[in-house]
Amino acid sequence: MMKKMNRILSLLLSAVMLFAVTVTAGAADDRDYQVGNPYRNVNFSAVKQYKADLHSHTTFSDGGETLPAMVERHYALGFDILAITDHGTVSRGFTTQQHNDPIKLVSWVKNGDVYADVLKKLGLTSGKRLYQVSTSAAGDEYYREIGSRVMLRVPYGIEQNPTSFNNAHVNTWFADYGDGVLGGTSDYITPISAVEALGGLSVINHPGEYTGARDEDCLADAYNVSDPVYQYKINKFANILTTYHSCIGIDINSKGDTRTRYDRKLWDLLLERVVPTGRNVFAIASTDAHNLNIVDSGYTLVLMEENTSAALKQCLANGEFFAASKYVGCTEELERFSAELKESVGTAAARKLAAVIDEDLEEGEKFYAGEDAVTPKITNIRVDEKADTISLSTRNALLVHWIADGEVIHVGNTIDLDDYSDKIGSYVRAEVLGAGGILYTQAFTLDYEGAPQAQQSPFYDFGTLYSGLCDFLVKRLPDIIPLRVIFAIAGK
Repeated sequence: MMKKMNRILSLLLSAVMLFAVTVTAGAADDRDYQVGNPYRNVNFSAVKQYKADLHSHTTFSDGGETLPAMVERHYALGFDILAITDHGTVSRGFTTQQHNDPIKLVSWVKNGDVYADVLKKLGLTSGKRLYQVSTSAAGDEYYREIGSRVMLRVPYGIEQNPTSFNNAHVNTWFADYGDGVLGGTSDYITPISAVEALGGLSVINHPGEYTGARDEDCLADAYNVSDPVYQYKINKFANILTTYHSCIGIDINSKGDTRTRYDRKLWDLLLERVVPTGRNVFAIASTDAHNLNIVDSGYTLVLMEENTSAALKQCLANGEFFAASKYVGCTEELERFSAELKESVGTAAARKLAAVIDEDLEEGEKFYAGEDAVTPKITNIRVDEKADTISLSTRNALLVHWIADGEVIHVGNTIDLDDYSDKIGSYVRAEVLGAGGILYTQAFTLDYEGAPQAQQSPFYDFGTLYSGLCDFLVKRLPDIIPLRVIFAIAGK
């Protein structure tokens, strides 16, 4: 009897000890996450999701279409906000625009003539619809076709470094800087710092061109951190973003996603490096339209209660927007999407989209959702720090997956951070896929005991020195070639 009692007590004691160990182990994995939610101040029931193109071109630089044609096309495709960002040419209005001589020469050489068309205050579109350009009491300029919505022009839009040899391009807005300023090879800092001093915002355009990543055959080779050239360029961007907070981030999907198809990887690498310093890195998508047929390829959905330039500037600075595109050009991403649609969702619509992606892969093409396809939409975001969960409410979406440190860690509308404590670093972000394309949230930054810390390491940016050498003659072009005399003789 005594032996039997001892055995029972021993089993009970073992069970208690096992329970204690289990609880202790569980508690060790249950981190106290503090979530930096860029959408924390967004009232999704009150805001509208304004469709913005933050990067477009006209014949005022190297675009193939006039300003009126570009405005009309964007309006027809439902854009609410348009930034005209011609190279080296500050956007001063839909009805008035300055055609500076150095960039005018580029337009002349490219198009065989100089087209400097602008809109009227009141006029007719190419389809004979009446339009009006008006200015609000706050100074905002709007285009509207009579009886319909307004489309805001972003003040002082421009693509900087117009004659850079390796496309070290920067888009800036809200600051009158860069008109006619030539050069800029590898020199991001000059325009970014100048615009910050003037109170404007900037973004690094299609970095895959500058880095050379667009020319790689596969994702593994692009932005390979063991490659010293890539390592330098990644560190260069990280240093810029850490130093200049008015530079909101990078362009991750533009103009059909050929040049940018690996730039989501760069975004993740920059998030890993920059978030521990105390700031986020935001991502936009755009058309970078030089002609009409690429308009609507990518855009940015801005979450605002009113469509004004002041509200736009604040939302861009806060990260209260989503990047969206109808194109995905990265083979490895498409393979992953196809597998997730088949395995994790299983609906007829999901299988249909997977089949479309598989067909594109088989033919060696990138995914294109089609002009009339409806991009998925995020209708609400909920962060529960007590439960350590982040949830998305979506519409027209077939797949939601979550990325941390460049890897997909979860598929589904809600992620429980505690389930992935061994895979999470300093952020998570979501990608939302539907038949109409892809939507990217901004990153949710994460702070907790043991979170990655900022790595302080010396860095020297050779860009300014390199730019000085490469651009010596370019910057003196107006002195060497009497442009005004040439244009006067040519009657331009």
